[in-house]
Parts: sequence; structure tokens; C-alpha cells
Amino acid sequence: MSTIDYTGLYIGGSWQTPATSERIDVHSPTTEDAIGSVPASSPRDIDRAVTAARRAFDDPTGWSAWHPKQRAEVLDRFATELEGRASEMSRRVTIQNGMPIWLAEQFEGGFPPILLRYFSDMMVNSPEVDTRPGMLGGTALVSRKPIGVVGAIVPWNVPQAITFLKLAPALAAGCTVVLKPAEETVLDAFLMAEAALAAGLPEGVLNVVPGGREIGAYLVEHPDIDKVSFTGSTAAGRAIAETCGRLLRPVTLELGGKSAAILLDDVDLSASMESLFAATLLNNGQICWLNTRVLAPRSRYDEVVDAVTALAASLHVGDPLDPATKLGPLVSSRQRDRVEGYIAKGKAEGARLTTGGGRPTIDSGWFVEPTVFADLDNSATIAREEIFGPVLSIIPFRDDAEALAIANDSEYGLGGSVWSSDIDRASALAGKVRSGTVGVNHYSNDPVAPFGGIKNSGMGRELGPEGLHAFQHLHTVYLPPAG
Repeated sequence: MSTIDYTGLYIGGSWQTPATSERIDVHSPTTEDAIGSVPASSPRDIDRAVTAARRAFDDPTGWSAWHPKQRAEVLDRFATELEGRASEMSRRVTIQNGMPIWLAEQFEGGFPPILLRYFSDMMVNSPEVDTRPGMLGGTALVSRKPIGVVGAIVPWNVPQAITFLKLAPALAAGCTVVLKPAEETVLDAFLMAEAALAAGLPEGVLNVVPGGREIGAYLVEHPDIDKVSFTGSTAAGRAIAETCGRLLRPVTLELGGKSAAILLDDVDLSASMESLFAATLLNNGQICWLNTRVLAPRSRYDEVVDAVTALAASLHVGDPLDPATKLGPLVSSRQRDRVEGYIAKGKAEGARLTTGGGRPTIDSGWFVEPTVFADLDNSATIAREEIFGPVLSIIPFRDDAEALAIANDSEYGLGGSVWSSDIDRASALAGKVRSGTVGVNHYSNDPVAPFGGIKNSGMGRELGPEGLHAFQHLHTVYLPPAG
């Protein structure tokens, strides 16, 4: 396979020569072969990108001053250009991070255009001014303004969908963006830049500058950044929060998770398996909201263990470009080492391995078998820490109250689910789970509803009107009393 190589950085509406000769090499997690490369951004490149975004935002006749309908027309063209590249976008994500192609087609090819149009429509249909009669005789005019230049930092696991959790509302609001994609998934980001260029986004409205942690830190601290939006690890999020706190800079943080799937004693296991797979092992276990703690009633514990074990053991592991593959490789050898370290720790702490735990017999690639542990409690390391791989822990509970206590006994609070034949019962329990989001008999992020976490899972929300508001600030004009 020929490699995909770029020579320029997308800055100021065109492909610019990078400031240094350093490059980012991308390897397939399936074959371990080199599949492409892009320039690595330097601080000077970040400076150029932020300057371009600042100039575009501050232009009194530019993007931020356009009517929402004008921006919506451009963003609709952007969505159309992305749709025309959806197949290639899905393929690029799959060959970079191992996401099964059928999932990439949904998340990476299909979701971004939906988000662009959703937030554009929201802006077009939002009132420009909220007129409030004052208590002191005057009138208050309250409006929402674009927050400014946004520094957006995205991870490798679901790169395009997460990119557009930030880009779509920010651009619709009238902000300009400097995007730093993860080093593992840069080829899709550059294809997205090609779509932006073809759609006619004005110069400087979107800039793409890949790099490592140092470049991300430099972007976060840049004096001309008005807002930071970050998705990634809790450790990195803490560092970003400290910087933004010192600078009094608004920040949205979508971080890690260790969510629980609560299977109540009346759950229909046979009817739940397909949805339970999507909630627990999707994308090779590399999604932050996955429900990797499965809580099972003691009265049906063995039955649940057998069902989840059979589910995991039945999953086809292999080439992620094969539509029949349910689990592909992990993104890197380092990530595989991390996951295998947790599997070893689970064994060492006395948990019972019911399936998996090793590497499948595949000639190349960074694969780990889907792995299930039973006979452990919520204090086990593998039940406390985010593994980010296909590893599940099945934890018993006596009754609904204990299930709720176990689910809430976590440093994280991002996702979760409750499974029952009684929707009212499940919904009532879901309302008591201390987490930003909870599903009933499934788990899925819907664009209309806010997504985000509490505790170590971050702060702020994406999606829904709240996701748009994160890229706006409130502006009030006080009018005097009449006469």
C-alpha cells in the first residue's frame, strides 16, 4: 500500500510550509507498517496558526460578524464536502487506530456532517436578543457572542467525531479554531482540512497543527487563545485546567471514565447482548464512556458471567477493514502493553479470568483478546482505573441499593447504564447514578442532549444547546427607563 504523505500544514486557509523539517510518522496497528506522515508543528507554527485565527476573528466584517445564515451556508458546504470524503475518511481512521470499519463509517464518516448542520440550524433559529423587562424600571438586552479563538485538542480514539463535537458548535457560533489532532491520527485531520478548503471556509477560520504534548501545552498557554476545549486523559486534563485557571481562561474538559452497567434482576439477557456489546466493548474498548464495570445481581451472577463471557468469546477479532470484524487492534504497542499490564494485575489480585487475557493468533498487529474477569469486588485495581482496552469486570451486588452504591463508588462519572425489563424501574435508578450521562437498556450519545462528566471525568458539556453555549459568552446591555 502506498503511503499518505503531506508536506504542508493547513494554516490561514492554505497549505503552508512548516517551520521545521520534523515529521510525524503514522503506523498501522494492524500490519505495523508505515502508512503515512505529516509535518510536525513547532511553536512557530502554532504562533502562525493562532495569529491567522485571531486575525479572522477580529476582522469586523469577518466570520464572527457574519449572520448565522451566512455561516450556515458555508458549514453546509463543509458538511457536503465531508460526505463526499466519508468513505476515505472512515478508511483512514481505521488504518490509523484500528477502529472497525463498520463503526468508522458511522462515527467518523457519518457523524461530523450531522453535527455541522445541527449546530448551524440551532444558531439560525436562536433569538439574537433576549429582552428582559427590568425590576428597576429599565430593560436588559441579553445576547450571546462568540467567545473568540478556540484551541481544540482531540485524542486518537474517535478522532473525527470528537473533532466535530468542538468544531461544529465553535464555527457555528462564529469562533475561529486552532485544532491540534493527536499524533496517532493525523491523516484524517488533513483530509478534513482538504474538505474545509474545498468548502471555502474563510482564511484563518480553521487551522490544523498536529503535534505532541509539548505543542498542546504551548497552544493552551498561548496569549491569544480565548477558550480551550480538550478531550483526553484525566492527568492531561488536570494540567490544562491548572493552566486555564491561572489564566482565567474558559475550558471544557472531557476526560476519562470507569462507568458501570447495572444489570437488574429482571434483565432480559438474551435481548440485551447486542446493545450490551455496544455499551461495553465498542471500538476495541477504546472509548471513554464505555461501561467496563458490569454489575450483576447475586441471584443471577453465574448466568450473567456466562452470558458476558460467551459474548466476548464470540467476537471476531481481526483486520478492522473486514466488515465482519467486531474488534480490531489497539492503537499502538504502548497501548497494548498498558492493557496487558492491567490484565496481569487482575490475575495477580485474584480475579477469575473467564475468557481472553492473551493475544489472538494473528501474525502482526497490536491485538488483545476480549477479556472478562469475574469474582472480584469494586476495590480491585481493574475495577477502579481506566484501562482503555477490551477488558470487563463483572461485580456482584445484593439489591438495587448496593448496585447504586457500587456504581457511584468511583472517581469518575461520565457514562453508565441500567438494564431491566421494567423501564420505569430502570429510569428511576438511572436518575440516581452520579454521572453526567446514563442510558437505559442501551447507551448512545444523542446530539440533542449534553454530554460530559463530573468528578475526574471532567467539566463542561458538549452536544445539545449546552455544547453551543460553551463557545459563547453572555453580553448584557442595560436600557434606561422609558421617558
